[in-house]
Amino acid sequence: MLPQDARQAGATPDLWSGAGFAAAVAILLAEAAWLVAGLPGAALASDLGAVAVAGWSTVACVGAARRHPAQLRRFWTLLAATMCLAALGRAVWTAQRLGDDSLPHTPLIGALFTAGIVTGTAALLCSVTARSAVGRARAVLDGVIVGLSLIPIGWVLVFRDVAAADLADPVRTLGLLYPMLDLAQLTILVAVAGTVRPRWRPLTVIGASLVTRAVADAAYVSLVARGDYAPGHPIDVCWPLSYLLVGVATRYAPPAPDETDETAEAPLPPWWRVALPYLPVGGAIVAVHLARRPDGQTPQLVLLTVMALLGVLAARQGLAANENLRLVARLRILAYTDQLTGLPNRLTFNRRLRRALRAGAPVSVLLLDLDGFKQVNDRFGHGTGDALLTTIAGRMRRAVGDDGTVARLGGDEFAVLVDDRPQVRPEHLAERLLTALQPAEEDEEDGVGGHTTASIGIAEYGPQHASHTDLLRDADIAMYAAKAAGKSAYRTCTAELREAAVTRAELIDDLRRAVDERQLHLEFQPIVDLASGEVRSAEALVRWRHPRLGLLPPARFLPLAEETGLIVPIDRWVIHEACRAAATWRDRAPDATVAVNIAAAHLRRPDLIATVSEATAGAGLAPRALTLELTESALIEGSDTVLERLRQLRELGIHIAIDDFGTGYSSLSYLHHIPATELKIDRSFVARLGADARAYATVEMVTQLAGAFDLSVIAEGVETEGQHAAVTAIGCVHGQGWRYGRPTGLADLRAALLPAAPA
Repeated sequence: MLPQDARQAGATPDLWSGAGFAAAVAILLAEAAWLVAGLPGAALASDLGAVAVAGWSTVACVGAARRHPAQLRRFWTLLAATMCLAALGRAVWTAQRLGDDSLPHTPLIGALFTAGIVTGTAALLCSVTARSAVGRARAVLDGVIVGLSLIPIGWVLVFRDVAAADLADPVRTLGLLYPMLDLAQLTILVAVAGTVRPRWRPLTVIGASLVTRAVADAAYVSLVARGDYAPGHPIDVCWPLSYLLVGVATRYAPPAPDETDETAEAPLPPWWRVALPYLPVGGAIVAVHLARRPDGQTPQLVLLTVMALLGVLAARQGLAANENLRLVARLRILAYTDQLTGLPNRLTFNRRLRRALRAGAPVSVLLLDLDGFKQVNDRFGHGTGDALLTTIAGRMRRAVGDDGTVARLGGDEFAVLVDDRPQVRPEHLAERLLTALQPAEEDEEDGVGGHTTASIGIAEYGPQHASHTDLLRDADIAMYAAKAAGKSAYRTCTAELREAAVTRAELIDDLRRAVDERQLHLEFQPIVDLASGEVRSAEALVRWRHPRLGLLPPARFLPLAEETGLIVPIDRWVIHEACRAAATWRDRAPDATVAVNIAAAHLRRPDLIATVSEATAGAGLAPRALTLELTESALIEGSDTVLERLRQLRELGIHIAIDDFGTGYSSLSYLHHIPATELKIDRSFVARLGADARAYATVEMVTQLAGAFDLSVIAEGVETEGQHAAVTAIGCVHGQGWRYGRPTGLADLRAALLPAAPA
């Protein structure tokens, strides 16, 4: 039967190869039975069987070389040469043995067998698991170390009790090398394939072949040394068995492409693999002492072996030292260089900054953060984001030139160090960087797929900076000021910015405690029916009673909450409080609903549905009485997961309103996908009604568009009678603004909702 790997991979050998395999197995079994039974002509049967099986393995390796991909052809070709040399060597052995009826250890036969070992070793070094030239050299040295170490050990175990006259026979002494060469070759195979997972099956089978041959050679040398070997001995069956195993290895499929990827990172070798070449060295040292003759002399072969072993060990250690130096250099690069862009990383930048500060020269730091980079990652994927970062790094290098050191601190944050160059003003450098980072046509040509601008903060070293961290902090403060100024800009840190940053940090710390300490409260602005003037809904607006600063409007703290992630717990609190408030007026105004603004960060959270469900259920409020208001930009940036979450909310009965409609990207296509129920026309359009004909046309167009999508319309920011008349004439159903009521407490809203008691 064929190995399963071959059948599954479609690499089934042809019928002739299958018949040859069966014939080789039959020959081996017949030879084994012949030798064990001690039948006449056992020596000739042994020789002919070995030649036949080696010949079949040669043909099988040639066939494998033709079937397998190009990177494996040299491997199988060298194995075919190895098997051919084995067959030729056994054929010459047989011819010479039949001539004088002795063991023909002639130079020709020795050369053929040695050449086979060389080609077999070369095949192992050409296998798909041998990854580098250095690794191949290390494997060869490891094999030589093992082979040389075993010579003194074998001498003691095999030849110690053999007479000196017999040892003068080169047949006996040189024959000792065969098992040592086998074990050296086996060591090379382990070195080449020992760390590969999953292991390529043919190498395992070839390893079994080498073990079989090593056992046969060791037994042969031991028997010859004692004078107990005769051709046709049962041990002879091990050699054709080793040839057969090589042929079996050809019947496996080639490795998968990912197993032959030379760029893949090799796993760390196990401890035994590192120690393998050195384990027999200790035994060799002991064997050298035991090999001494009674006269105190050490056999010449043992001495030569020890000298060669020392030389190979020195070469192996030299290679290891060279690898360690290369590894240290590689680790240094990894430690101090950003792997994506090739720029210095944060560690290198901080070291150079500290060095510049110690030198006392004028020092400036430009901290650069990309605007909208997260949207690039979310929309196009991290591969595109990485390509964009690489492009930006190249542009920054060219823009800065020799006037500073560009570094990537991490993510989408870069920095430029300007030191000992007083002629270069950091503001001029910032302008060059902003110009270089403007979107260009080459972005699309390079396949970047997106672009982004940058905000730059500048800090110059002064007496207020106690360390490099203070300088970086000031650059960070200026960078956030640049973002607040509209992005794609730069700002230099000043005392005022520094003070504002301290105030901002204190406000963020206070905001973290605001929810737990019940400092937040809600006000409600009515939403009225324009035809009747009745209050149909109310928008819940959060306020912060700061213990020191007094009542703070949303614009003062909600942007900070969104930047820091505190918006999510604030949103949760608002949803729960708004539902409880709405429940208090449902008994008298059952159709009046409550609207709550939801931040984009909360919209992306998977627990939003659970939060809304818990809030409505806990307050005893019907889900249809709650409206979630989401900004147009947050909805457009939403992923498929977000859209599915909105659909689930609509299935619960929750209403979805698109807030500030017309101020986002205004892509009409997204209205087909978002399960909205309401559109809220932004106050900027309503404010221009009566004075700007285009604003009137815009509001009218949005109202008609909403009707086409079966959406109700709410006009925001209605403050005057003229605006009220205009939105009513256009056909808006609901209105919101100071014309109908300012944000107020729950009690005042209830009074507006509830009808007056009868007299």
